[in-house]
Amino acid sequence: MAKKTFLDFEQPIAELENKIEELRYVQTESAVDISEEIEQLDKKSLQLTKDIYSDLSPWQITKIARHPERPYTLDYVQGIFTDFVEMHGDRHFADDQSIVGGLARFNGNACMVLGHQKGRDTRERTLRNFGMTRPEGYRKALRLMKTAEKFKLPVFTFVDTPGAFPGIDAEERGQSEAIGRNIYEMAQLEVPIITTIIGEGGSGGALAIAVADQVLMLQYSIYSVISPEGCASILWKTSDKAKEAADALGITAHRLKAMGLIDKIVNEPVGGGHRDHRQMVAFLKRALGDAWRQVSDLKGKELLDRRYERLQSYGRFTDTKAER
Repeated sequence: MAKKTFLDFEQPIAELENKIEELRYVQTESAVDISEEIEQLDKKSLQLTKDIYSDLSPWQITKIARHPERPYTLDYVQGIFTDFVEMHGDRHFADDQSIVGGLARFNGNACMVLGHQKGRDTRERTLRNFGMTRPEGYRKALRLMKTAEKFKLPVFTFVDTPGAFPGIDAEERGQSEAIGRNIYEMAQLEVPIITTIIGEGGSGGALAIAVADQVLMLQYSIYSVISPEGCASILWKTSDKAKEAADALGITAHRLKAMGLIDKIVNEPVGGGHRDHRQMVAFLKRALGDAWRQVSDLKGKELLDRRYERLQSYGRFTDTKAER
C-alpha cells in the first residue's frame, strides 16, 4: 500500500494511522487477535479526521487543494467518462501537455472534455510543467471547444492550476492574448459549458477554461485572482504572509458560493478527495449529472443570454450620495 502524505495540521492523524499500521503488522506476524483494538483506533482516527476537517482555515484548505495525491483531470476522465480519445496540439506551435482533452461520452452522450493536468512524479511534473499552461495549451483548449461547437457537443472542463506559466517564452508567444481570446470565445460558445474547480483555480490561467454555464467547485479546492503567496508578496513584500492573504482573499468554496461566483459545492470524502479517489469520482459524477440536466435542453441563444446575465451579476457595490 502506498504511503500516505500527511499535511502539517494532520500530524495527530498521521501518528494514529502509524499506530494502526503497526498493530496490523503485529497481528499479521503473530497469532494474537487484536482486531478489536484496531477497529477502535480506526473509529478514533475517523472521528479525529472529522474534527480537524470541520474547522479548517483558508490557508489549510489551500494546502489540501495542492495535495500531491488529489485526483487530477485524467483520474476524473477515466472514472466519469467513457470512450475517451485524446486530441493533441494547437495546430500552430506545439502540444502543451499541461492541458489534456478530447472526445468522450458522459452517461452515453457524446461530449468534449478537457482540463489542466499536473504530474505525479518528477518526470511527469516536468513534462506537464506542474499544471502551468503556455499559450499553445490554451489554444489547444480553444481548438477543442470550437470543435465541440461545430458538432453541437457539450464541453466539460476541469481546472487545477496555480496559474498560467509566466516564462519569457510564454510571453513571446502571446500568453495574455491566448487567455483573453479563450475568455472571449467561451463567452460566445453556443454549446453548454460545465466547469469544475478540482484543485487550484489560479488567476487567468484558470479563467481561460472556466467561463461556463455551470461552475462547480470541490469542497477543498480554491479559486482566486492570485495565489496567497503572490498576494502576500505584493502587499507585504514577503510570501511569509501567505496565511493572512488566504484569509483576506476569499478563496474557499463556501465563500465563493455565498458571493454567487460558483453554482455548486461538491462534497469530498472525509479527509479530502485524495483519501478516497473512487468515492470522490462518484460524488463528482453525480454533481456533473445534475449540472448537465440544468443546461442540456437550452438552445444557443438561450445559453448566450443566460451566460451574459450570469457574468453581469458578478460583483457587489453600494451606491451612495455624498452628503452636503
